[in-house]
Amino acid sequence: MIKNIMRLVVASAIAVFAAPIFADGHGCKISARVSIVGNEFPAIHAVADGAKVCKGSEVKANLTADHQKINVAGMSGNPAEYTSAIIANSSIVALMNNDVIRPLDDLVAKHGKGLKKNQLITINGKVMAVAFMANAQHLVYRSDILEKAGISAPKTYEEMLAGAKIIKDKGLMDYPLGGAYKAGWNLAQEFTNMYIGHGGEFFKPGSAEVSINNAKGVATLEMLKALSAYMNPDFLTHDSNATSAEWKAGNVAMMNMWGSRMGPLMDPEQSTPTVVKTTTLGDPMTVGGGSTPATTLWWDGWTVAKNISDAEAEATFIAMMNGINPKRLDDKMMPLAVWLIEGFKPGPANVGVAAAARMNAIPYPMLPYQGLLHSALGSEIVDFMQGKEDAATALADVEAAYTAAAKEKGFLN
Repeated sequence: MIKNIMRLVVASAIAVFAAPIFADGHGCKISARVSIVGNEFPAIHAVADGAKVCKGSEVKANLTADHQKINVAGMSGNPAEYTSAIIANSSIVALMNNDVIRPLDDLVAKHGKGLKKNQLITINGKVMAVAFMANAQHLVYRSDILEKAGISAPKTYEEMLAGAKIIKDKGLMDYPLGGAYKAGWNLAQEFTNMYIGHGGEFFKPGSAEVSINNAKGVATLEMLKALSAYMNPDFLTHDSNATSAEWKAGNVAMMNMWGSRMGPLMDPEQSTPTVVKTTTLGDPMTVGGGSTPATTLWWDGWTVAKNISDAEAEATFIAMMNGINPKRLDDKMMPLAVWLIEGFKPGPANVGVAAAARMNAIPYPMLPYQGLLHSALGSEIVDFMQGKEDAATALADVEAAYTAAAKEKGFLN
């Protein structure tokens, strides 16, 4: 069901809709504080900026790459420090598990005119978040470098590896590949993508018992390690921001990157002319002879804290609605994402995410214990990436760390 919902979300984002326009557009007025926590990429900034336009009370935003480390704690107090957390289909799980966000059905009925059905993230029959954009990781490459190397855009990770070797052997670039491989969340996400591409299952059917220490898990790690050999030696410190900076500097020929980063990479005001001119978007790649894209479909959206007054909740909902007001979709905001907003028109920066939906990419799992596995992966496979242990040992360490955390949380006996 979740797979179908996510594919509907992305398909809807790239179609033309006849839906009602939001009420209370630019005349946004609120009467209580609003405090937002979320990630820091450009599309999120655009939404927060729209919330800040509201008059009548202060609207603050703490947008940081460390948002998942602080949002639960920041919403657990009474009153909560943050009145809204901008989240995705992975990070909402922690907020649900800790019971720090409230159902939005009443606020949707009162202030949600113009929201489409596919924007209402409904869990156990209650609307718990409002989605405003779809996202996925996919290939981006420098057409000029590939032309000089005499290679085509890769369709598989095996082809990417072969192309990287040619580029390096011809002296075109020292480190032709890029990737958000920073130890922690980013590295775990790359494992998740690659493992799905190999056809792997994270857990034993119908249970929270982890199951990744297998041939597909080993193949996943070995591919990640092989790719990293063509990356900057500091790859374990490179998140999406650092990798995007490397791209803009002209140091990378190919990478797997978030669709939400494509607008800035293709913006002449944010990069060098040659890089902008030759930055080309491709489909998500496959791996290991499989047909499933080695990527995950995502939605990003916003929530409202539970431990705040009803007045603050209403002000937060109104301000966040203004952040995704269709009237704000101008030439600057439009290319930043595949927006789930009335009036969105897909452009050159959005073709990779559209391709992920077309290729039936699998959504990131919305399981209550997936986050525990993600954390275990982000810390326990680092030694393998540094050459300090073999793949089977690293995967055994992941399973042990996850199992301990899952027992502590009550998911396993």
